[in-house]
Amino acid sequence: MKLAYVTPRTASSIWREFKAFAFKGNMIDLAVAVVIGAAFGSVIKSIVDNIIMPLVAYVTPSMNYTQWHLGNVMIGKFLGDLLNFVIVAFAVFITIVKLLGAIMKRVGSEPGKDEPTTKECPMCLSIIPIKARKCAHCTADLPEAGAVAPAV
Repeated sequence: MKLAYVTPRTASSIWREFKAFAFKGNMIDLAVAVVIGAAFGSVIKSIVDNIIMPLVAYVTPSMNYTQWHLGNVMIGKFLGDLLNFVIVAFAVFITIVKLLGAIMKRVGSEPGKDEPTTKECPMCLSIIPIKARKCAHCTADLPEAGAVAPAV
C-alpha cells in the first residue's frame, strides 16, 4: 500500500476548500445560532434554578428542591431539569414553528385557488403534480413547464 504525501500544492487546495466550506453564509449562521442557543439555554436554566424552583420549594420549607428524593432518585433535580427542557422546547416551538411558519406562509408561493396543482402525463395520462419532471407511473421524462411536448 502506497502512502499519499501532502504536498504544499495539495495542502493549499485543501485549505481553499476548507475556507470555502467554513465561511459559507450557512455555516456562519449555524455558528451564531449555536452560540445564541447556548446562551439562551443558560438564561433559561438560571430562571428555572433561581426563580421558579425556589418558588416551588415553598411547598416544603424545611428542604431545598434539590434535596427532594424518592429513595435514591433525585426528584427535585429531575423536576428542575424537566422544567428547563419544557421552557426551552416551548420557546423553540413558538419561534421556529409558529413565528417562522407564519412568515413562510406570507412569503411562500402557495398556488392560488385558480392555479392548478396537478397535470396529466402526456404519455400515460396519469394525474401527477404540476412541478413533476418525471412521471411516477410510467417514468417518462416530462417537458419543462413552458416547453411543448414532443409529438408521439
